[in-house]
Amino acid sequence: MTKFSAKRSRYRFPATLALCLGLALGAAACAPRIDTRGNLPDPDLLADLKPGEISRNEVEEILGSPSTVAMFEEETWFYVSERTETTAFFAPQVEERQVLILKFNSQGMLSGMRTVGLDASREVDPVDRETPTAGNEMTILDQLLGNLGRFSGDAAAPQK
Repeated sequence: MTKFSAKRSRYRFPATLALCLGLALGAAACAPRIDTRGNLPDPDLLADLKPGEISRNEVEEILGSPSTVAMFEEETWFYVSERTETTAFFAPQVEERQVLILKFNSQGMLSGMRTVGLDASREVDPVDRETPTAGNEMTILDQLLGNLGRFSGDAAAPQK
């Protein structure tokens, strides 16, 4: 064996190990990250909820506070749960969403409940209009040099 081939074989194992480690880390980085958010109560707890027999306070003791309450009617509670997957640097994709809707009557008793999934959701497009504002558009140079002529030496002198 020559001197050159002995050197080459000595570096072959660490280089192969580094390559395998790099490929394994690269594959792990591309695996999707799963996030679960929200409050979806256990189905066993939901079995305890009987419309007409349980009050708003009892529901809160069993399930905890709701994710949100209806804006215009306090008699509707929502428990929202969502599972998303994020792969690498892409935007998260919603894989599963469940919303438990509880309605209460005017006496605070549970009057109805239902669960809706991702298929009942709708895409909301925000409005991209801008509100015009009055005033001048100044460059950074205008802002830096704009105050140079506004000060006089008398303003810095102490008053008697």
